[in-house]
Amino acid sequence: MKKRSLLFLSLLTVSCSVFAQDVTNLYDAGTKPVLISKQFAFTEGPAVDKKGNVFFTDQPNNKIWEYDTSGKLSIFLDSAGRSNGMYFDRKGNLISCADAKDQLWSISPDKKITVLLTDYKGKLFNGPNDVWVRPDGGIYITDPYYQRDYWTRKQSDLDGRKLYYVARGKHEAVVVDDQFKQPNGIIGTHDGKNLYVADIGDNKTYRYDINKDGSLSNRTLFIAMGCDGMTIDQLGNIYMCGKGVTIVNPRGEKIGHIDIDEPWTANICFGGKNKDVLFITASKAVYTFQMKVKGVD
Repeated sequence: MKKRSLLFLSLLTVSCSVFAQDVTNLYDAGTKPVLISKQFAFTEGPAVDKKGNVFFTDQPNNKIWEYDTSGKLSIFLDSAGRSNGMYFDRKGNLISCADAKDQLWSISPDKKITVLLTDYKGKLFNGPNDVWVRPDGGIYITDPYYQRDYWTRKQSDLDGRKLYYVARGKHEAVVVDDQFKQPNGIIGTHDGKNLYVADIGDNKTYRYDINKDGSLSNRTLFIAMGCDGMTIDQLGNIYMCGKGVTIVNPRGEKIGHIDIDEPWTANICFGGKNKDVLFITASKAVYTFQMKVKGVD
């Protein structure tokens, strides 16, 4: 019995050591989130451009804000289509889930709006929620259903809540997975080979292999945990939003948690000149958190 106890304590010590080591590699002990502003109604959709400037939405107030690398906050776009999730493509266009009319937009640096998607086979989307653009320009969007008070409809036009793909240069979406209760957060790897999608309605997150044509294969349960927005660092760790930020390594193991003193943490990205600062949208606020690692957005 004594040997078993010693073995258990030894394994526990090793486990805790690995956990601590993983977190220490990511950020310094004692690092705290820094409140940038609390002037919003509900913040979402942070996306970083090539220079490290972060763009995010105040969805109820229908605005897209910019937080630049010098720490300045300014409104980038008013009347922003009730934008939700966003991501930059390689050309510097901000791809936005425009929730007002359930569309997908491309917003150029000079604020010119191009509507990429208006419907799926003649029916309104449920409400594109989050988006990831793969290196070749192909776009993946999650389409859950959250009833908005600014919609006239009261139910979905479609027969499910799905994951869609839009090939580069195309204006038509195809379903790449329809086995979800409520798909939400999405992020892909920098090499464009793997995709992570959270089913917040089923409290699960899946990992896929991305095929050349944009289709997906090898759907694998990554972790029995759902989330809102997600991002990824240079080591392949996934940062999952909800009650604060949970950090999960590439093996699907929880290795850390960043507490955010807000009712809900909606979304996240890496920003700053060196892409080594987490930018976190949480309820009515936005925060930053200094990291040792960089993002690959």
